[in-house]
This record gives sequence, structure tokens and C-alpha cells, in this order.
Amino acid sequence: MNVLVDLCIVPIGVGVSLSTYIAACEKVLTEAGLKTALHSYGTDIEGEWDDVFAAIKRCHETVHAMGAPRITTTIKLGTRTDRVQTMEDKVISVQEKL
Repeated sequence: MNVLVDLCIVPIGVGVSLSTYIAACEKVLTEAGLKTALHSYGTDIEGEWDDVFAAIKRCHETVHAMGAPRITTTIKLGTRTDRVQTMEDKVISVQEKL
């Protein structure tokens, strides 16, 4: 099943600068072959359910291995069975109505 996910991973106990941890997670997602779009408070991810959630698990493992003792993660997701819809499709649909 294809899934669209908005992922926000926040390492806790590592100071105020998080970009190194986020960059490491972005590399994990790219290496997994997933379609992503980084934004100011997270990353949109598109792919098959099992692939996406396996990559999210690897993000957690990677960030912990970098020294983060705690991580809090927010995930919003959506699936459809009536048709295939990409991240771009959703944005275009709104832009056409503006």
C-alpha cells in the first residue's frame, strides 16, 4: 500500500542545533530510495508502507547511534485505495484553486 507521511523527528538531550541529526535521517531516507521533500519542520515521504516505516525505524536507530538519548517523533500519514496520488498531486490540486 502506498503511503504519504509527514515526519518530524526531534532528538532530545543533544542541545539546540538539530540539523546534523536531521541530515543523517535525510540520508537514511534517500538511501532507502524513498521520494522525500524536506520542509522547515519535517519531511514529507512517499512510498510503500513497509519501506517507509522501515526507513523511519532506521532514522531512529541512526539518531540514537549519534548520541541522542531520547527522540520524540510526530507522524501524520494518509493512504488511498481509490487512486494513486503523489505529494505533488496534492499540492497542485490546491494551487489550481487559488
